[in-house]
Amino acid sequence: MIGHKSAIEGHQTLLAACIQTDFGGGSEPIRADLEARLQAAAAAGCRLALLPELHGGPYFCQREQTGAFDLAEPVPGPGTAWLSRLARETGLVIVGSLFERRAAGVYHNTAVVLDSDGRLAGVYRKMHIPDDPGYYEKFYFTPGDLGFTPVDTAVGRLGVLVCWDQWFPEAARLMALAGAELLLYPTAIGWDPNDPDDERRRQLDAWRTVQRGHAVANGLPVLACNRVGFEPAPDATGPADGIAFWGSSFVCGPQGEILASASETAPETLIVDIDLARAETVRRIWPFFRDRRIDAYGDLLRRWRD
Repeated sequence: MIGHKSAIEGHQTLLAACIQTDFGGGSEPIRADLEARLQAAAAAGCRLALLPELHGGPYFCQREQTGAFDLAEPVPGPGTAWLSRLARETGLVIVGSLFERRAAGVYHNTAVVLDSDGRLAGVYRKMHIPDDPGYYEKFYFTPGDLGFTPVDTAVGRLGVLVCWDQWFPEAARLMALAGAELLLYPTAIGWDPNDPDDERRRQLDAWRTVQRGHAVANGLPVLACNRVGFEPAPDATGPADGIAFWGSSFVCGPQGEILASASETAPETLIVDIDLARAETVRRIWPFFRDRRIDAYGDLLRRWRD
């Protein structure tokens, strides 16, 4: 694993960036903005960059439209080729998120990992698919079939999951059990503009809390990178018809401690220095993996305990 030394001798650290961007414009301005932000992150010394979920353009899942399938692409394909070039040019390990066309009628919400030499190091297909007002992903995406397998890269073994996966402790635990050194979540989540402010606060706090819990339960740093800004629905009938993506991208350490957090309302490249040695220290004092009662958890494979 490649990192750089912190001021505390012997502590290996990794400078990472969450590229929180506004997707209200067209695909070309979005791509240009992402490219500039990735280049700037590399110039600042970052080795790892995480992009938001479905970073190719506006979040199309607000409505069920068969024409939106035309946005999908093969993996590998044009999207991975673009990320590969940027990874080679910048030396970054880049975690992106694409709408994958696997075959006619079979599409996935897919995270891709480009290593620092531009190689496609690994692929993860989103396992948990939501179907809620404004998030009609079951219409578009077949559930993933690659399991929970971390990806080995120049900066370490990455446990990459996607958005709705954030709410499931089983996904984070399986990545950790396979040796993930970091958990990363490309994300697209926001408020219904009609929600009252107290409900918005509860939702955002729950989102942060559950992911910090994954960090604590597994003794690992967590990076979550969200979209930001208002995106109207494709057939919006009023100014409040859409999603206000709440930004708030963050990085936390293995005890759930917030290392850095981005704005709720504005694009931001969140850069944070992650101490990779702390996971070992924390797991020695909180040995959750030692004390797991794996002999007693069989019912977790059941839908419900009737």
